[in-house]
Amino acid sequence: MLIRCAELEGGGIADVRVERGFITGIGRLDAHDNEPVVEASGGLLLPGLHDHHIHVAALAASLNSVRCGPPDVADNEAFAASLQIPGNDWLRATGYHESVAGMLDVTALDRIVPTRPLRIQHRSGRMWFFNSAGLDRLLAKGPAPLGLEHDGSRYTGRLFDEDAWLQRTLGSEPPSFAQVGALLASRGVTGLTEMSPANDAFMARHFLKETSTQSLPQRTVLAGRLDLSKADTSDRVVLGPAKLHLHEAALPSLEDATDFIRRAHEQGRGVAVHCATEVEIIFTLAVFKDAGTIPGDRIEHASIAPDAAVEDIANAGIAVVSQPHFISERGDRYLADVDADARPLLYRLRAFLDADVTLAAGSDAPFGNFDPWASMAAAVSRQTESGASLGESEALTPEQALDLFLRDPNALNRRRRIAIGAPADLCLLDRSWADARGALSSAYVRATFIDGRMIFARNSNNSSHRLEGMT
Repeated sequence: MLIRCAELEGGGIADVRVERGFITGIGRLDAHDNEPVVEASGGLLLPGLHDHHIHVAALAASLNSVRCGPPDVADNEAFAASLQIPGNDWLRATGYHESVAGMLDVTALDRIVPTRPLRIQHRSGRMWFFNSAGLDRLLAKGPAPLGLEHDGSRYTGRLFDEDAWLQRTLGSEPPSFAQVGALLASRGVTGLTEMSPANDAFMARHFLKETSTQSLPQRTVLAGRLDLSKADTSDRVVLGPAKLHLHEAALPSLEDATDFIRRAHEQGRGVAVHCATEVEIIFTLAVFKDAGTIPGDRIEHASIAPDAAVEDIANAGIAVVSQPHFISERGDRYLADVDADARPLLYRLRAFLDADVTLAAGSDAPFGNFDPWASMAAAVSRQTESGASLGESEALTPEQALDLFLRDPNALNRRRRIAIGAPADLCLLDRSWADARGALSSAYVRATFIDGRMIFARNSNNSSHRLEGMT
């Protein structure tokens, strides 16, 4: 395939030839006989974007769930209305935040949905809420787990950090990833790092099946448990870091966390540590100081990062994977809930770059928007949904924001570029970078290629479709 008259980063115009899944020529090139030609017409050609932190199965499930939290649902009346869906089987809802109708319990949910089994996932991904019908159905199948809250007289309907138990009890199979694959392709995403801490050999087999059938065409880095191994993966689903998911209210001992990191390092794996609070980031740095670091170690979120923590992260050579769009999606809530002196420390970006910390970005979908262009725009604007500024000194240039999704997922300190010999995983925009950088938007993605195969194309009337056969 020949992509003709594409803009490359830096502003030059060139033709790009793709053969057998790789870029084999760049310059002024003549089309071969019967060679497919894509006319780029000066549109920017990029390496395909990579989402460095996503939860694919949860995103797939959420696409077939009711949205019951901000910004779709903002108050108690709208929350109750969102759950009025006829049916007898499980009603699954996602995205809830206590700003809508407080901290839910079984009594409150029974008033809204009295007979149909209901489960609602908190926006954080760490908590589920059930009504009585839902609890009865679960507890009929076996004993309650430790994470099911009991107030001394009854179960409250709140389940904490028990996704593995819930999946086993429901007897549910992981969902198809086809819808996720298509949505990500339409945003120019050709790769992803799946970051769920419970990923094991069972989930690896599901990813292998979904990628082999092209339901999920994106190359996948699979993070997860310590017992996940290279034997569970392939050339399309490669082994990623071990995930250490911290919870400030129940931190492991320093010794146990250090042992986790050392065991991962002995396997040659980096460690990805969930750090959503200042306490968690300070704890993590103490653990890395004891365990040591290797290339591939990373901090997820770094939601609140004091200057001293930024300096320690830089000195330790640890990468950070951030979610810039949380400033736009949750910023107004942060302005209401976070102390004024801590607000400048939220989802810092420029501070990390200024300290020479390797910085990348991921969506955390479904707990955030899966559109990387929305995340880039938020990194540049640092504005909340209402238009308020939050941490404007942390804003990036459009070029720096784009860079967050062009890091090499297997070595975040490297940046991918259009080059001879590089994989033909590509994102083609319908306009030049000069025209795109002022309003970063996924609407500008004209086509997406993986292994030189066009898997997404947007028509001139701005409609889009997924393609399967062009090579």
